[in-house]
Amino acid sequence: MAQRVVVGMSGGVDSSLTALLLKEQGYDVVGLFMRNWHETGDDGHCTADEDFYDVRKVCNTIGIPYYSVDFADLYFENVFKLFIDEYQKGRTPNPDVLCNREIKFGPFVEYAKTLGADWIATGHYCNVRHDGDKHYLLKAKDQNKDQTYFLNQLSSKQLEKVLFPVGNLDKPEVRELAKKYNLSTAEKKDSTGVCFIGERNFRKFLSEYIPMKDGPIMDLNGNIVGKHHGVYYYTVGQRKGLGIGGGGTGEAWFVVSKDVKNNILYVSQGDQSMIYHNCLECDSFNYITYKPEETSFRCTVRIRHRQPEQNATAFIQGDGLKLVFDEKQRAIAEGQYAVVYVGDICLGGGVIERKYNI
Repeated sequence: MAQRVVVGMSGGVDSSLTALLLKEQGYDVVGLFMRNWHETGDDGHCTADEDFYDVRKVCNTIGIPYYSVDFADLYFENVFKLFIDEYQKGRTPNPDVLCNREIKFGPFVEYAKTLGADWIATGHYCNVRHDGDKHYLLKAKDQNKDQTYFLNQLSSKQLEKVLFPVGNLDKPEVRELAKKYNLSTAEKKDSTGVCFIGERNFRKFLSEYIPMKDGPIMDLNGNIVGKHHGVYYYTVGQRKGLGIGGGGTGEAWFVVSKDVKNNILYVSQGDQSMIYHNCLECDSFNYITYKPEETSFRCTVRIRHRQPEQNATAFIQGDGLKLVFDEKQRAIAEGQYAVVYVGDICLGGGVIERKYNI
């Protein structure tokens, strides 16, 4: 009998092609749609219903069974609450990373086993190498789409029975193959933004959960140069949407820091040197497959998704990691993840707690 693969299907082209490729390879394929959020978008439509409709169409085209599972309560407890808590601290969280660890490669896998899964698969742009009892997360062929950043909190055990069929394809190839096989999602636009918010207005969404209050925008000399509508909305280094206008040198204003306690947003104009740092620390670091034996080692690092990898030296500090970059990095954001690579292997990642210059 063919081995059964349960594919996490989102209604997008990547997971659609994942299911098709596995069927072509002779696997017994089952589609499984996860519903992680109960709410309608700004236009009154439930986007999850629309996505599940696309999943059904694709599965019927391929000729595979499909199911839907509701993880909304788990998602709210294990992902969303932390997301809100981090924003209230003035940090910049990444719920997509937590969703992968807490939902997609946790409860999803357990549910897939009840459907008889020998393997699970997703449409992530990454690769995996199974080497005995060790399982390595590897970068994708398409470096522009590589999604290992979002999987940095997984464990080797969570990768044990996982397949990533589109990891050796680039995005244009994925769309071309989807067209070739008449998949209805072939030209569907990629989703953007935070996973559970989708295309909705982020400020409006966040204000429903965190009380927002207008406050001053100040330059570094303490002069009020504008008014913000909720300090939580802004990120360090942000230049657009500040509503300050011209004045001063005429150069662009950018966010330097947030004082959440006093509801003040600090900005500067022109010289950006104060938001460049060459060192960061993670108090806790997740090693996916192995922890290097040496206390310091050379590596490459991403401090945000799609950022080109940056050369650095890593220093192991107990459970944490200090990263010293060869070149200063712009707008390192506490609350985001620093993800470390050794060659093609994603070593793991940790939440950025501090940044400074040495």
